[in-house]
Amino acid sequence: MDRAERYKELKAEIDSVVAGETSITARYATASCILSQAFSPRFFWTGFYMVDPLKESELVVGPYQGTLGCLRIPFGKGVCGHVAATRAPIIVPDVHEFPGHIACDSASNSEVVVPVFDANGDLAAVLDVDSTELNAFDAVDQAG
Repeated sequence: MDRAERYKELKAEIDSVVAGETSITARYATASCILSQAFSPRFFWTGFYMVDPLKESELVVGPYQGTLGCLRIPFGKGVCGHVAATRAPIIVPDVHEFPGHIACDSASNSEVVVPVFDANGDLAAVLDVDSTELNAFDAVDQAG
């Protein structure tokens, strides 16, 4: 099975598990766990940075699987902050080449980050996935 099909299966699994769940924390925790388990060890950090409702220009760490994450990331700073500011996904083949990269874990070598929007179309969070491999992500991962 190719990765695009695998992502479709995982989305269906996540949707099934969280059906009827109203807690964003529970929904994000479930998605982080399922994605991390499905693609381990390629995904060594998988999780969400949520828009802080008290500081709307800052992300705060949410549910994740992996090593210790950064606690807060201002919009426009690092890869996650860039995605929060632009509201556009990004693939970073080599994080060491990304201007202003925030090294939450020095083992990270590549990253894909996608914005997550709420039902109103407002930015709610970013999904951040890191790998110890260089160039570990492509358009299939970004779309998945």
